[in-house]
Amino acid sequence: MLTIHAADELRYTWDDPEPVKDGAVAVQGVRVAATGSLAELQERFPGARVRRWPGVLGPARVHEGPLPDAPTPRERVHAVLKLGAVAVLEEYAGTPELRAAAERNDVVVLSRGRRTAIVDMGRADLAVFDGAGACIATVCAGRLVHRRR
Repeated sequence: MLTIHAADELRYTWDDPEPVKDGAVAVQGVRVAATGSLAELQERFPGARVRRWPGVLGPARVHEGPLPDAPTPRERVHAVLKLGAVAVLEEYAGTPELRAAAERNDVVVLSRGRRTAIVDMGRADLAVFDGAGACIATVCAGRLVHRRR
């Protein structure tokens, strides 16, 4: 099913000087199908499910420090997802249990940090943040894996 994630603003990268007001990302499976304004995407994809988020929608982040402390590897990986990140550095995912938990959740393990961006046909890794910088929602490989209530 195609889902359109829409927010008050869309940033293709977090250092974009000009965000798209009422921006949106259409997600099909694990990929970004299209980006633009919500109105444009609703016209292009009639009948798509729309998830409207308050705040700023942009690329999910890379967690570049130690994984948050939690009782199990799965909970440590989930804590990263709750921060709006869908990738971790391998130096902090050094145990087989952590790597397995990351793989089961489609969290990417990277040898080094990298810049993130939303690109057409790229992997659908998105995050929405409120005005205070708190993560409202995380989409990892097209799946909504965290949403703040």
